[in-house]
Amino acid sequence: MKKTQNVLIKGTKDGLTLHLDDQCSYEKLKMELNEKLTENQRVNEDHPLISVSVKIGNRFLTDVQQEEIKTIIRQKKNLVVGSIDSNVIAKSDAEQMMRENEIVSVARIIRSGQVLEVPGDLLLIGDVNPGGKVVAGGNIFIMGALKGIAHAGANGNSNAVISASLMMPTQLRINDAISRSPDITGDEEKREMECAYIDHTDQIIIDRLQALMHLRPNLTRLEGGF
Repeated sequence: MKKTQNVLIKGTKDGLTLHLDDQCSYEKLKMELNEKLTENQRVNEDHPLISVSVKIGNRFLTDVQQEEIKTIIRQKKNLVVGSIDSNVIAKSDAEQMMRENEIVSVARIIRSGQVLEVPGDLLLIGDVNPGGKVVAGGNIFIMGALKGIAHAGANGNSNAVISASLMMPTQLRINDAISRSPDITGDEEKREMECAYIDHTDQIIIDRLQALMHLRPNLTRLEGGF
């Protein structure tokens, strides 16, 4: 009966790719990995440093187990670990991704000295008064007047946008880009809903809300049109 191979080594133009079986026990996998790499080293012992990419399929490895796998590979004098790729993620990472993609709806007025912060997108039904601040890891949509500070893309997303029914902020921030509100002229009641985004020069631009359809076509999560 042919022995099942739990570790497959394939050479690529970038180095080696290790395909590790995701069904066998972890201890058995470590043992076979060490044996296979030892055999492979005898063939390539005069070879310069080789980058190793590890594919672990549907197996989840803890941080400690990943370090153990890396140690086994690094013990071979000409191997360095490039990456360890898995099809699964930790529950905590999945929950964090869900929070960052969630739209949080809040109906209230953000008054001076108050700060409202959410990990994902923010839909605020109300005003942000001068001295108030809203922060979101994603986009900020304000169905009201923005007269305070708004910081979108706080988790490093430069594609985030800020929109408001009345855009009169004391400061706008998207990721690390900062902009103060332009001088307001005319009757504010006649101002249309506007949006702010980072353009190709890394500057924050304020434009008509309709511009988002062309600038951020993937902004909405609904398929199709009206």
